[in-house]
Amino acid sequence: MIKRKMYMSRIRPFIGKELIKVITGIRRAGKSVMLELIKEELLASGVSRSRFISINFEDMRYAHLLNAVTLHAEILRQAEGLDGKVYLFFDEIQEVTNWEKCINSFRVALDCDIYITGSNAKLLSGELATCLGGRYVEFVIYPFSFGEFLELYRTVDASASVQQCFQKFLLTGGMPYLANLQYEDAPSRQYLTDLFNSIQLKDVVKRNKIRDVDLLERIIAYVMANVGTTFSATSLVKFFRNEHRTVATDTILNYIRYCCDAYFFYQVRREDLQGKQILASNEKYYIADHGIREAVYGGNMRDISLTLENIVHMELLRRGYTATVGRMGEKEIDFVCSRRGEKLYVQVAYLLADENTVRREFDVYNAVKDNFPKYVVTMDEIDMSRNGIKHPPRVRASSSSSLSPATKSSIVSFPLATSPRIGALSLFTAASPGRLSRMRCLRFTSGEQTASHFSTTAVSWSRKLPASTSFAAKRYSPGSSRKACRLSS
Repeated sequence: MIKRKMYMSRIRPFIGKELIKVITGIRRAGKSVMLELIKEELLASGVSRSRFISINFEDMRYAHLLNAVTLHAEILRQAEGLDGKVYLFFDEIQEVTNWEKCINSFRVALDCDIYITGSNAKLLSGELATCLGGRYVEFVIYPFSFGEFLELYRTVDASASVQQCFQKFLLTGGMPYLANLQYEDAPSRQYLTDLFNSIQLKDVVKRNKIRDVDLLERIIAYVMANVGTTFSATSLVKFFRNEHRTVATDTILNYIRYCCDAYFFYQVRREDLQGKQILASNEKYYIADHGIREAVYGGNMRDISLTLENIVHMELLRRGYTATVGRMGEKEIDFVCSRRGEKLYVQVAYLLADENTVRREFDVYNAVKDNFPKYVVTMDEIDMSRNGIKHPPRVRASSSSSLSPATKSSIVSFPLATSPRIGALSLFTAASPGRLSRMRCLRFTSGEQTASHFSTTAVSWSRKLPASTSFAAKRYSPGSSRKACRLSS
């Protein structure tokens, strides 16, 4: 079981305090596991398990407790014979009618520490805000980050490289239960499809009493297909008009909001960075787990840039940032992120494939005059940071133990996944005979037979090289996308 240390570090200061701990998030993201981790924390601190009262309201054994009156009476009965503080754990509390009044009564009548989970954002609206305003703290649980996925996937395939793990992550996403299926393709796809149907039926259709389910399915399919793309409800109305369906703008907005309430989609609004105001239209939407998108809609690899953008957005949410899309005139910054007075900017792209792409991703920051951190995040292995804009490379180092004997030579073969004019040269420098040092990268003009006299200040080397160091690039065959490079001095 993954310990999910980031979430526990946030919850831990409130354990034992009178504030109600509300744990929310998409269905099957691991909220119940968080309750178990909290119990482990309490047991480790010396609390007796006999002082725990736990109920999962999706369990039919507790069907008779799905209204506030009977639940209240049952909990008071169980707590009557317990000495000291009672710890109450209620899973999927939204299944109980008028549950918020019941919870508030426990807070008043008992010496208790209360933890509740739910799969809908309405958990914290309406009556709850009225009854418990200022008396609860919320923690949103998201599907696994890549770091958590990596830790779990290595228990299934210990020999998998980071690159292979990330390839799997792109397709399966971060829903925790997939580890029980050994991340096998067909079972994982089936599980994610069934999970999607469950979220759609239980958390959207049933909870909001939607009658036109076909329209909802079409709207969800449209939003999933356009993850990370700005669009408006008006454009969706026109889309359905072309499909010979008449739909009101308010209906579309309500249906999308219901999906956001179920933590299935996340809305990112646009911000005018010059006028310092939030724009009222053309928002972006991201999906809670990109693996569900692949299972239901497909195309994660085809839409790799959007998939990476979705992954980055969800990681920003995990780290506590609030994100908007920043507009600067005709240009947009993918994410303008704020967190307790901190601010940073993030651009996301698949590869900086040519000079035009480099300019597009970096030059958008030219009009941003503040000194907050600015990033360009891509899958490139080259650090192309410039003008204070950080571009962390995907691969920072390579261990020689993971290289084949053919690669451990002065000639290194690599794919040229760039434009015809600008290439990315991956090079191993020899620190000593028979041993390779860390991977270093360099840009070169692939149209020339030889690229020489590169300044060592442009490349981060593992050892000092003279400024006259040259690199000979040789084409294997006309039109080939592979090259070889030999280090000479």
